[in-house]
Amino acid sequence: MEMEIKMKKLGFGTMRLPVLNQEDPASVDLEQVCKMVDTFMERGFTYFDTAYMYHKYESERAVKKALVDRWPRDRYVLADKLPLSHLKEEADMERFFQEQLEKCGVSYFDYYMLHNMSRSYYETAERLGAFAFVRRKKEEGKARRIGFSFHADAELLEEILSKHPELDFVQLQLNYIDWDSPNIQSRQCYEVCRRYGKDVIVMEPVKGGTLADVPLEAEKLMEAHAPGMTPASWAVRFAASREGVIMVLSGMSDYSQLLDNTAYMQDFVPLTEEEEGIVARAAEIIQSATAIACTSCQYCVEGCPKQIPIPKYFSLYNQYSLFGEKSNSRGYYQNYGGRYGKAGDCIGCRRCEAICPQHLPIVQHMKEIAEVFEPAK
Repeated sequence: MEMEIKMKKLGFGTMRLPVLNQEDPASVDLEQVCKMVDTFMERGFTYFDTAYMYHKYESERAVKKALVDRWPRDRYVLADKLPLSHLKEEADMERFFQEQLEKCGVSYFDYYMLHNMSRSYYETAERLGAFAFVRRKKEEGKARRIGFSFHADAELLEEILSKHPELDFVQLQLNYIDWDSPNIQSRQCYEVCRRYGKDVIVMEPVKGGTLADVPLEAEKLMEAHAPGMTPASWAVRFAASREGVIMVLSGMSDYSQLLDNTAYMQDFVPLTEEEEGIVARAAEIIQSATAIACTSCQYCVEGCPKQIPIPKYFSLYNQYSLFGEKSNSRGYYQNYGGRYGKAGDCIGCRRCEAICPQHLPIVQHMKEIAEVFEPAK
């Protein structure tokens, strides 16, 4: 059983694996991923998280090649997700589940969840019987623990948990910058989970890298207290320090990140009261400096009719906001604009806004970015 496998609190997220071609998420660098997986396992960490859509549908295959084909099944814990966004009819659930087992090369998942639960996807899940489906998979021994990943408000979370007590856990976006956010509601959602006695798995503890590359003022604040401790380590430790959190996922995209993460989570020590105060001050500094709070999850990209690389443009805009022309963001923007749609090409269809887990006003941001980076005609 999965609980026989000891789980340190750091999990290997596979949404941001290293790639051979930065313009092709499907070009996973398997050689580097194998090296990362081996070091992760050798240091006593066991939890891996994947999903159907990650890396243009290649993440599960990468997990098979780097982990499943190379390590005994009783040595690791594997989590996967039913893609609610792809479901059209009830029969799709079994079809996707079997495809996922095959792509991962396993006969069961330790943790299995309904992916990216929002109000619209909750309606889909209820209409198609998705909760009954995952409960059945648990009864069959094909999913040892069942839950859902969540990107909505505390009110909806309360509604779901009150109606579905059979669920074992919730995967939440939780980090110190979103802790008191009125949009993400990290604290409120966490408190709902605690009231219902549900284990919490944390995603986006570093908010897509935002909390790994903090303003200099925040970095100095952290460095003064704990020399050598990276900003990312503060973010992961914040999430892991919450009571009821059983796992914190980190989407590690290179070997150095893995070495850093496993070093400070090897023998995890919760934040002290003084460190909690430092994190709160850092959050204030970062919030005042970050223009657009995007995590680069890429959910918005696939459905864009103008093929606008939205997260790339947000990143360039944030860099420009912090460093101005020194960031060379304008040059990068022109380079991307020659291959993809520009921000000014946005037609305001709002498909991106409907799927954005951060609830960002993307259409408005596209206008702002176009004003900065596109010369007036």
